[in-house]
Amino acid sequence: MPYLLQIAAIATAILASAAPATAESLGAAKNVVCACRKLSGSFPKQIIYPGSANYTAQATDAYWDQRTALSPACIVVPNTPDEVATALEAISYCNAPFAVRGGGHMNVVGSNNINNGVLLALENLNKVKVNADTVEVGPGLTWYDVYTALEPHGRVAIGGRLKTIGVPGLTLIGGYHYFNNKYGFAMDNVDSYEVVLGNGTQVTASRSSHPDLFWALKGGGGNNFGVVTKFVLRTHAAPQVSTTIQAFDESAVPGFLAAVCEAAKLDSEDPIAAGMVATVTYNVSTGVTSASLLGVQEGVSNPPDQFANFSSIASFAINNVTTMKEWSANFDTPNQIFRFSSSDPHVLIVFSHRTIKADAALLTSLYESWKESLAEIADVEGLAPTFVANVISPNAVRVGNTNGIGNIWGLKEEPMIIWQFSTSWSLARDDRRVEHWSRVVTERLHASNRRKGLASEYIYMGDAGDWQDAFAGVPRRNFAKLKRIQAAYDPEGVFTRLSSGGFKLT
Repeated sequence: MPYLLQIAAIATAILASAAPATAESLGAAKNVVCACRKLSGSFPKQIIYPGSANYTAQATDAYWDQRTALSPACIVVPNTPDEVATALEAISYCNAPFAVRGGGHMNVVGSNNINNGVLLALENLNKVKVNADTVEVGPGLTWYDVYTALEPHGRVAIGGRLKTIGVPGLTLIGGYHYFNNKYGFAMDNVDSYEVVLGNGTQVTASRSSHPDLFWALKGGGGNNFGVVTKFVLRTHAAPQVSTTIQAFDESAVPGFLAAVCEAAKLDSEDPIAAGMVATVTYNVSTGVTSASLLGVQEGVSNPPDQFANFSSIASFAINNVTTMKEWSANFDTPNQIFRFSSSDPHVLIVFSHRTIKADAALLTSLYESWKESLAEIADVEGLAPTFVANVISPNAVRVGNTNGIGNIWGLKEEPMIIWQFSTSWSLARDDRRVEHWSRVVTERLHASNRRKGLASEYIYMGDAGDWQDAFAGVPRRNFAKLKRIQAAYDPEGVFTRLSSGGFKLT
């Protein structure tokens, strides 16, 4: 049979990559061959091997972030939840390492792809069903797909702020949207999950069915309990939104950061849904910074009045009334930013972040320390650093704390700011240097914030560096509960032993 030639090629490639070969690597190679062979028998038309015409598209191109491009031994593309269950049964039976890709959101290398293992690609689970106040979506979709389906109904879901972000990756780690301040995070807007467990069993997790798993999936990561094959999400009426794009020169940056902190402190019983992406950019050539704001508000106020503190100091602004679909269409970020040094992609952009209580003086101090520290890497070719501030308002946290379910974060209802370094550069030779700088400066500033009593240990998986412990800020009782739920739903440790990607419960 033709697939036997592919199996032989898989074994050769895996063994060649294990230098020198060990008993462990030989065993893994045998297990992957076993799984690919079984999957070929079950899905002869849905299995893809290296060298196939569409292998590169699946292993490299179908990602939100190009850094996740790896080389799986075989790729299976199921069409239904039942086929996902069959695939997981085969993978588990063979004890083969595997990865799962939905919309491909997570940016940590290995979180949704794998070298020399099995990739379970969910792109064909892409159905959308719009109900009166919910929408049923498959894990193969991006948020732009969801916004497109909802637009004729005048409704929005709480999802990604960029067009190409995938549904499962964002939803299962919490999920930032412009309207968090009114409706909570993406995880707080999920009514149910359909899940395939490691042994192939299918369950529905909701308030009334497997409520422990329902809670755990609200922020517990996409690769610790099972594979979600459908999300049922609450939707909200927002036929039109008011948007603003604003620019600020360097002299306005302190006022810009103070306005970010004021936005975090808003705490109304009946808030107007409004949120932003707030970024400071450093020009290495001139040594000058500038700031930008992307703001979205529900309704047709033009300009959007919830951003008045920013508008009063902006040097430039474009305001508009549009829809969430049309706004999102402007922010297509295919593969984010990436570099090819030869035939393989390498790291070009690194994230790291920490969290503080919303304090304008402290946030400005962090920005100034970041700018000063850039002198350490200013000679790095193609350096493009940004300082990002994300808002967490009391209202956003309160939604999850008062809905009868909660989420794993266990945050206090207080204004907070996630301050983040997002740094890109050109050459592979500088990878370690820039990554080391990002880590050292982030942790040095975080330690100082701790001493001041203004730090939080909360870390958001979606913007974390791969060296950070994304569960460090989860309350101990919640972490212990997560571990118990994991043991109950994955007693064989399929997602612990075999699926290494993402931030794991350890």
